[in-house]
Amino acid sequence: MVEKAQFGSHLLHPKHWPLWLGVGLMRLTQLLPLRWQMAMGKGLGRLVLKFAGSRKHTAERNLSLCFPDMPEQERAALLTRNFEETGKALFDTINAWWWSNDKVQRHMTMKGDQHVRDTLDNGNGVILFAVHCLPLEMGARMFGQFQPGIGVYRPHDNPVMEYLQVNGRLRSNKGLVPKRDLRNMVRSLRNPDVIWYTADQDFGRSSAVFIPLYAVPDAATITGATTLAKLGKAKVLPFFVERNADDSGYHMEIMPPLDNFPGDNELEDAIRGNKIIENIIDRNRCQYMWLHRRFKTRPTKETPSLYQ
Repeated sequence: MVEKAQFGSHLLHPKHWPLWLGVGLMRLTQLLPLRWQMAMGKGLGRLVLKFAGSRKHTAERNLSLCFPDMPEQERAALLTRNFEETGKALFDTINAWWWSNDKVQRHMTMKGDQHVRDTLDNGNGVILFAVHCLPLEMGARMFGQFQPGIGVYRPHDNPVMEYLQVNGRLRSNKGLVPKRDLRNMVRSLRNPDVIWYTADQDFGRSSAVFIPLYAVPDAATITGATTLAKLGKAKVLPFFVERNADDSGYHMEIMPPLDNFPGDNELEDAIRGNKIIENIIDRNRCQYMWLHRRFKTRPTKETPSLYQ
């Protein structure tokens, strides 16, 4: 488990200076009013939309696959809003990593935190069942204001970015566990403690079942929530965070623990999990990460790609 960001002289090598300069400029923006940041992010998102050909295609394809009955004009509007919200997400991350706790608390509201306390008090670990919504970094920072937990993450290939993300995410959490470190996840849950878990992205064929997600009948879906809940003797609590519609702050909600989860069949658990994912996304579709190639893995290697 990673409990401290390790700074070394190698991070000051001249090849990293441009990145440090960019980070310094971005960090200065956390001094701006939140609405100014969001206006800048909206403009940035619209600019990216004009030039991000492949990413635009991915998002368009995801929306058409998931919502085939949605009028084309409505999907186009959703795509534009999504890129605007994606631009704003840059500032969500900056704020999550560098705002003070007091400033975080002044810009947040939450609901359902008692479900977490009750679950831990009953001796069960908590699996926060989240999706890759765009303000997720801020969601983790907000959650840590009342119950610091353990984040599951993918170590960054760039050492400077790895230092920054670890340092930022540990501002209000106890530690970070690489996403393949099942042993430490289970140990944390049995402590008991809280870990974050997301099952809404495509992690490949080896550990996936192919089940429906929206209108796609065969989305590659991992079944790790069942394994973690069983081994960690934990409860699964769906988690939702969004940026307020007027860009004044953030709202977080933790739902009650799922009944009869895990069940007797991990496939049925995964199908149930995808329905929960759909419900969470539907609460604010424009703030979901549609840029990810969610359906890139097909049931067989011979099955045609959905992104051609």
